[in-house]
Amino acid sequence: MSSNHVNIANMKLEVVVFNVADVDRAKAFYENLGWRFDIDVVEGDFRGVQMTPPNSQASIIFGKGVTPHNPGPAHNLVLAVDDLDAVRKDLSDRGVNVSEVFHYAGGPFNNALENPRVAGRDPQGRSYFSFASFDDPDGNVWLLQEITTRLPGRLWDSTPAQELDVATLANLLRETAEHHDHYEKTHADHHWWDWYAPYLSARQNGSNSEEAAAAANSYMDEVLQVLSR
Repeated sequence: MSSNHVNIANMKLEVVVFNVADVDRAKAFYENLGWRFDIDVVEGDFRGVQMTPPNSQASIIFGKGVTPHNPGPAHNLVLAVDDLDAVRKDLSDRGVNVSEVFHYAGGPFNNALENPRVAGRDPQGRSYFSFASFDDPDGNVWLLQEITTRLPGRLWDSTPAQELDVATLANLLRETAEHHDHYEKTHADHHWWDWYAPYLSARQNGSNSEEAAAAANSYMDEVLQVLSR
């Protein structure tokens, strides 16, 4: 098979879709993980909620009526992490029941063996070979796969980020203004653009609104300290 990607059209994994029994419960679970809330759409008997893991280019959509039939829980939804221990601690601190670290006896994702999971990290310390797992309230299984070094050929050539369409940018500016309003009423005079810039940057880089506001507040503290000198 040719490895020449020059003339291949972009095809990015964008969304993984699955059903849940209780949409509000699932939404609260993923919000507690620190995942970005994107949208919640209700149309008659349909409801779809989209959320995105931190710094992920792909999102999840769950809800009611998002798949033609209820296929039961999803298995082995994979989240790539660069520090498995740190992520396990963060999840545990958020009240998530996350497994101990394990590796597969037959290599990553090999469930063909009778007892595929072996306790502990990969004995050779290889990237891609150490895992942990957790379930959401509906039994959807997430795998944390530690990837510290990508194998050759596993990174696509980077492309410039696409510009936001006008409607999306307008909504983001409206959201920024709403969050800035609280800051403006409780802090000293300042240039609004100094607060807007870090907020918008954080939101475009995957932070949720609370994290973006915290980033903007922190930046403003630095700006005001410089001005007071």
